Amino acid sequence: MARQKGIIKLKGTIGDITFYKTQDGHLAREKGGIDASRIANDPNFQRTRENGAEFGRAGKAGKLLRNSLRALLLNSSDGRMVSRLTQRMMKVIQADEVSERGLRNVIDGEAELLAGFEFNIRGKLGTSLFAPFTTNINRVTGELSVDLASFIPLNMIAAPSGTTHFKIVSAGAEIDFEAETYVVDNAVTAIMPWDAEPTVAINQVNTVTPNSTKPLFLALGIEFYQEVNGKLYSLKNGAFNPLSLVQVSGI
Repeated sequence: MARQKGIIKLKGTIGDITFYKTQDGHLAREKGGIDASRIANDPNFQRTRENGAEFGRAGKAGKLLRNSLRALLLNSSDGRMVSRLTQRMMKVIQADEVSERGLRNVIDGEAELLAGFEFNIRGKLGTSLFAPFTTNINRVTGELSVDLASFIPLNMIAAPSGTTHFKIVSAGAEIDFEAETYVVDNAVTAIMPWDAEPTVAINQVNTVTPNSTKPLFLALGIEFYQEVNGKLYSLKNGAFNPLSLVQVSGI
């Protein structure tokens, strides 16, 4: 592909050149490619079909995970989050050492590879929250918990400019990637001032199915607010709210 330059930017197709706009600017590329029926039937494209099947599986699994955390992702994601999550999910699938190539899946892969995934690269949890916290996933009780001891917000939270308040959010999700269903439970603190006063100790418990045999995901994040004339507004529409998978338990 090539980057368009000049004052006038084109969209559409002229001859064999397609002009289009992306997050990276106005681009152009030459039309072409291999016939779809050949890819679907030619033995020479067996690896392509296998890769395509697994990529599609990764995309579907990523969408299911996103849907389970939708309530938090509405205010805590970036424009490339979907593609980044699909790439990470591919690594999970490629870690499947049981299934044949092309049939590898999340269930037989390593879901734990998703731990640490940041849903918003513009505001990462690892560079926003410095207060120590502990997490625990108890499969027997179905409780996914986060604990933070009392901390001073100004010292332990790196907030974007304009912040006056914040709250801690978390979610526990149990996902059945085969049936394409999930169980999720969210927890939030009260909105607290971002100041030098110590917070209370925070304990959030998200409950899913006890004795579950499905992968479990624990997400933790922060939502920032700005007070204007006595009212609280989501800061910059949540552009810098961090949300991260802090613990994952596979089957």
